Amino acid sequence: MIVERLDEGRLAERVGELAELMADTVDGGASIGFLAPMDHAAAVAWWKERAAEVAAGRWAVWTAYDGHRTVGTVSLAFPAKPNSRHRAELVKLMVHRDARGQGLGRRLLGTAEEAAADAGITLLHLDTETDSPAERLYDSAGWTRAGVIPDYAADPTGVLRPTTLYYKRLGDRP
Repeated sequence: MIVERLDEGRLAERVGELAELMADTVDGGASIGFLAPMDHAAAVAWWKERAAEVAAGRWAVWTAYDGHRTVGTVSLAFPAKPNSRHRAELVKLMVHRDARGQGLGRRLLGTAEEAAADAGITLLHLDTETDSPAERLYDSAGWTRAGVIPDYAADPTGVLRPTTLYYKRLGDRP
């Protein structure tokens, strides 16, 4: 499994594969901001918009490639505010349903954490659907649960669900 950081050009090359991964993730029930069924054109458009963010240094994207297709991704979003440059948001950690249970989510999470620390980021944060499989990953990877917001976002079927907020201080890493 190859994990690589994508620049703007590589992101543009992989937009179709990333859109397919996003559709698989949403259609599989993961709450990542979209409703099922995931429209392929909407997923392509979303990823194309991220290319400008990558080019501007406001996003970093990593993909996992199994030799045939993109099977996972994770991103970091960097705030533009001067008082926030020490932190980043971990976003859109996705693993294709066919590739789950093999440690890929943990590997992508670790890749993003390491890259953030190397970039001088000392605090990461994220949100995820409460009681989702992702919570087990974040709990076991040393993330701290900050709280739960009720009815924060709709799941892929449109039902409002609570969201758990997490953070991780990168200086606390072993």
